[in-house]
Amino acid sequence: MTEIFLDPTSELNAAAKPLLPRLQSLAGKTIGLLDINKPRGNVLLDRLEQLFNEQGVAVKRYKKPTMTRVAPLAVKQQIASECDAVVEALAD
Repeated sequence: MTEIFLDPTSELNAAAKPLLPRLQSLAGKTIGLLDINKPRGNVLLDRLEQLFNEQGVAVKRYKKPTMTRVAPLAVKQQIASECDAVVEALAD
């Protein structure tokens, strides 16, 4: 079965990017939670943070300045340097 991933950024010549391997375990990992600044996204992230904390998983929170643009490069670099994985919240 072939999987097709669509790029929501409307890039005309998007580069093919291989998927990163999944984490085998969350033990000892830091998970980033990225709020894209849509209404109630923080509600979802608050609950995820609570669930991760109950499992002893370290969590760091990040927020985009606006939902209408991609995350600034500095935010993406910070997440990449501080986290093992990231959850991006979409909610309305």
